[in-house]
Amino acid sequence: MAILSKEDAKAILDKVMAMSKAEMALAELSGDVGGNIRYARNTVTTSGSQRDISLEVASAFGKKEGVSIINEFDDASLEKVVRRSEELARLAPENPELMPYLGPQTYAEAVTTDEGSKVVDPAKRAQWAAKSIGVCKRGGLTAAGFIEDYYGFRALATSKGLFAYNEYTGLDFSVTVRTADGTGSGYALRDYNNINKLDADRATGIAAEKAFTSKNAKAIEPGKYTVILEPAASIGLIRTMFWNMGARSADEGRSYLSKQGGGNKLGEQLLDDRVTIYTDPLHKEVPRATFDWEGFPRQKTYFYKNGKVENLVYDRYWSKEKGVPVCPYPANLIMEGASASQEDLIKSTKKGILLTRTWYIRSVDPQTLLYTGLTRDGTFYIEDGEIKYPIKNLRFNESPIIMLNNLEALGRPQRIDGHLIPPIKVRDFTFTSLSDAI
Repeated sequence: MAILSKEDAKAILDKVMAMSKAEMALAELSGDVGGNIRYARNTVTTSGSQRDISLEVASAFGKKEGVSIINEFDDASLEKVVRRSEELARLAPENPELMPYLGPQTYAEAVTTDEGSKVVDPAKRAQWAAKSIGVCKRGGLTAAGFIEDYYGFRALATSKGLFAYNEYTGLDFSVTVRTADGTGSGYALRDYNNINKLDADRATGIAAEKAFTSKNAKAIEPGKYTVILEPAASIGLIRTMFWNMGARSADEGRSYLSKQGGGNKLGEQLLDDRVTIYTDPLHKEVPRATFDWEGFPRQKTYFYKNGKVENLVYDRYWSKEKGVPVCPYPANLIMEGASASQEDLIKSTKKGILLTRTWYIRSVDPQTLLYTGLTRDGTFYIEDGEIKYPIKNLRFNESPIIMLNNLEALGRPQRIDGHLIPPIKVRDFTFTSLSDAI
């Protein structure tokens, strides 16, 4: 029962709405099936599968709201969860920002499901793991990885007549490869809606090459350098911009998008004019559900266009306060690039550094979006258009706003963690200290 069809999900949600005695009610029904396999030191260590389904019911009386969750779906259990949510609502304090639940909406047909990816047996996962491990065994390297596939659904309904349903499939793969002496490390990350796109051999081979070539890294002086960031290195910083795209925090003076003296920077030029970033739930490379957590429709929306702030995120409460249309948080990020390959960016670099991955990114100053973090799993020095040698990892202090104003060049976008991001070449990227970690 972990996966319900659109019709079966609606039948359960219709029952819930019929049982409700609240002034308004909202119910979310979601479930998934999937499996995983984990390996370390070139040996499978764990494997598993899961089936899960749950129902969450929210009831409201005026500005008071209560929520209850259950995973049983007979009539008595449905009655129980509805009554419990109503009881909690009556006990809850008022929420002055609680918005009326949505009525009927119109959604585009999502493209998040691949029919051939709905069923994955343990043997298939074992084959992926065996191919990844085999690459490393042949090269005298050590692999540690995780593969997880999933097939799920999410359905929403309200007492005002809304009904939304989305089905999705997907797979996540990550592998870290180390050299036998422990001085070299490489990493690869892949994710797809169509599981048959995974090439575990090729992805592991890329990580293995990084591990082998990053052995015996040299130390260089921290400072400002021209840097080429692979998508796995830049995505952490770029995502922070969109965690902070809310119009409310900008209007209240708490954001990098706050305007001195009040208001926000909508329409202002903040980035290099080659930077265009948008969200599109129907993009075939990185599809997402066509509605958000409360059932509001998602559509293609530009947030930065030619470096200008094109849109800010307005939730339903803040849009009402400001009298502007709702703009939900982006489901995915798609950054336009150019035709250059990563190798082309390297060849065009007189002196610089290649970053293949960053991690442990933490905020330093939210109003300038200054972040600190570390490189890892392969950092390389570039000279005269060639990678000359591996270098020790470095701590950086950088803002994605400054980074995307110091843009030198863009490459072809690649899927990374559900987004499309190109390799990026920037100048004056700030490194503050060395790190001995691999």
